[in-house]
Amino acid sequence: MSLKTPVLHMLCGKIAAGKSTLAAELASEPDTVLLSEDDWLSTLFGDQMKTIPDYLRCSAKLRQVMGPHVVHLLNAGLSVVLDFPANRVDNRAWMRGLLEQTQADNQLHVLNLPEDARRARFNARNAQGDHPFSVTDEQYEAMSAYFQEPSEDEGFTLVHHHATA
Repeated sequence: MSLKTPVLHMLCGKIAAGKSTLAAELASEPDTVLLSEDDWLSTLFGDQMKTIPDYLRCSAKLRQVMGPHVVHLLNAGLSVVLDFPANRVDNRAWMRGLLEQTQADNQLHVLNLPEDARRARFNARNAQGDHPFSVTDEQYEAMSAYFQEPSEDEGFTLVHHHATA
């Protein structure tokens, strides 16, 4: 086990911005665990999630179980890449509450990708069919509209990732 202070890595960005790709890169570091909301939700609730309200209900259940687990991992000295969307103030407040139960550092990775590049990634992801969830164009628009840019006063260490494609 490393003697470094563990880090909670959180990911913020609109749909198809590359959050899960970055999560996998971050999780390749020693003493780091990846927790992917999409993987857990598709396994536990995949047949129950057809609408955004379904997602919100199932995601809330998952957070109830995962929250204490994340705290335990951080307190055990492991860094955690939390591939759960930190796209709204309320989601980030939940993550802030987890951090307050630990001595861990944090990095809120904010991914900024132009709309045309995100749309192309989204279309390619749906065409490939290997993502745990297929999202309709209407859901893409709705999920994009829910996004709230993080601010410095939320108390996170912001790490901005700007990409052009």
